[in-house]
Amino acid sequence: MKIDLQQIRDLLDIVSKTDITELSIEIGEERVTIKKSAAPVPPVEVDLSAETARAVNPGPARTELSFEPKAELQGSVSDVPSSLNGLVPVTSPMVGTFYRAPSPAANPYVEVGDRITVGQTVCIIEAMKLMNDMPSEVSGRIVKVCVENGSTVEYGQQLFLVDPKG
Repeated sequence: MKIDLQQIRDLLDIVSKTDITELSIEIGEERVTIKKSAAPVPPVEVDLSAETARAVNPGPARTELSFEPKAELQGSVSDVPSSLNGLVPVTSPMVGTFYRAPSPAANPYVEVGDRITVGQTVCIIEAMKLMNDMPSEVSGRIVKVCVENGSTVEYGQQLFLVDPKG
């Protein structure tokens, strides 16, 4: 038996109307997992000079998160201005696996320093065994690749930072 698109739509509809936060269905070798977050993820303000990210919450409390830039990611802390004002994030429109190139042996769609235009494919997000080309919604210069190739990304997660003036 095969899971079809209508069954997935029906499951999404059911989950959206209930208090269920996660649902996994397995039929044969196929598996579908639907996760619903309880609250939206707060935007993150990043101060790269201090190598900390502060979650911006509407309430009085602030959460401090520390991070270390990964060597595998393109660009470095010095490549990104200390103030992110003016940089535009390219975000993931879905949950899936992030790929920088059309195949393992191919060159990445974009590198740090490349100029991109609206509609240009910047990566692929694989979701449910479907490869989805991700077009850029902004023109400019790639300042940073925020995600490691082959890693899982969430809806709304930053994939790239773009300088629209660059």
